[in-house]
Amino acid sequence: MSVETEPQDEKELDRATALMMVDSAAATAVTAVTSGIVLAAFALYLGASNSVIGLLAALPFLTQLIQAPAVPLVEKLRRRRVIAATAAFCARLNLPIMAAIALLPHSGWSLTALVVTQLLIGSLGAVTSCAWNSWVRDLIPEERLGAFTARRTVVATAVTLTVTVLSGLSLDRVAEAERGIVFAGFFGVAFVLGMISVAALLRTPEPAMPPPAPGVSLLRLLRAPLRDENFRRLIFFLSSWQFAVNLASPFFTVYFVTQLNYPITFVIVLSAVSQVANIAVLRIWGRLSDAFSNKSVLHVAAPAYIICIAATALTSQIDDRQLQAAYLIALHVAFGAAAAGTGLATVNIALKLAPRGAATAYIAANTLITSLAAASAPILGGLFADFFAARELQLLIRWSQPGADVDVLHWAFNNWDFYFLLSALLGLYAIHRLTLVREAGEIEQMEMVHQVMSEARRVVANLSPVAGLRTMQAFPAGRLMERRRRRRPEREAEQQALAEAAAEPA
Repeated sequence: MSVETEPQDEKELDRATALMMVDSAAATAVTAVTSGIVLAAFALYLGASNSVIGLLAALPFLTQLIQAPAVPLVEKLRRRRVIAATAAFCARLNLPIMAAIALLPHSGWSLTALVVTQLLIGSLGAVTSCAWNSWVRDLIPEERLGAFTARRTVVATAVTLTVTVLSGLSLDRVAEAERGIVFAGFFGVAFVLGMISVAALLRTPEPAMPPPAPGVSLLRLLRAPLRDENFRRLIFFLSSWQFAVNLASPFFTVYFVTQLNYPITFVIVLSAVSQVANIAVLRIWGRLSDAFSNKSVLHVAAPAYIICIAATALTSQIDDRQLQAAYLIALHVAFGAAAAGTGLATVNIALKLAPRGAATAYIAANTLITSLAAASAPILGGLFADFFAARELQLLIRWSQPGADVDVLHWAFNNWDFYFLLSALLGLYAIHRLTLVREAGEIEQMEMVHQVMSEARRVVANLSPVAGLRTMQAFPAGRLMERRRRRRPEREAEQQALAEAAAEPA
């Protein structure tokens, strides 16, 4: 184990970043087999009902409330590395229990034991996150935070995609009676990877926390971020954003399978397309967030994500099956690219606006409130599912003439379509809340669009020798925007001169 407590120079900082990446890869692999598709498949193998599956899906959000008592623990002990590694180690001890559940004959007790293990994993994970977020905020310099988060997210996304695909292939190749052995193998490998993650955490340097203020209570610690006007505005934005997004995203799979009648294999293909697009553009978003601001990234990525959610409701209006599938694939490319920017920037902006040395309480308060918003959205969505299923909204534009009536436009929205449209409307409100947040380095939205286009053209120029793509890269739209930006100071100078001339006495 390293005896250093904090990085001494650039080389040590690079070493610390590398260890964080090892932890990210290993921990993400553990999460991939203890949540999401794999966990749902395991629950179904044990005979879980829809209510149990819903409970398992809600636990990751609900257990984030454990960050409230974790804050005074971190503030009192002030040893974030030890706290994070210990909590992670204890959480991974549940993996052998899950393996035993898979191997033993399953009945009612199996599902109870699974829910308990997920509750413990989520709760201990919240303690780890509380210490880890504050630790990273003090460890990584602000000018490298965007690149670090982007690289870490790329690693996590690639690992999640790989593990999910391999898990699905493994389960499809065995009979139902033999799946218990496969699940037990998953959890056994995850336990080994979890220990590698803990070892990486223990070797990562930790900057010393400043001395604690005497007699600080939990309530006062959590009250401090809410008294910070700018951070309070950030919490309002993130809460409304999480509510809007999670009102729709948990029901995408249900929508594709039940309303559009696609096989689950096609849904996995859509997920893979989105993840690949996510990985492809993450580094671009990371560079832009470091060069400008996370808010500037959100001004482009968040509206794009909201448009994608609203556009999902239009899928049911396409009658041609092949065209509909192509539309969904193209839409998920855009989904992945937009999700990469929003995911990176929402994490980064909270870390950046939390003051050094006091990040524990700030990040915890943000996580508590946004987790409640994220957890309540799918619960409310499930409660109103039957209500929307029995309703339909039609938009009809008809041209009538002698001898014939022509339907120019005929859209019919029902069932899950309402969720996506409502989610998009709430997302627009969240974007309005973002405009009230202040972050150093932010630029205008159109200028950020220009920067995104420039980065995309640069990537195309570096990766593709194809003449057609070269021509696209050289398309003068970017130059026109650049020319417009160069002329802007000239116009402003002329307007200022005219105003001064008008103000002079005759």
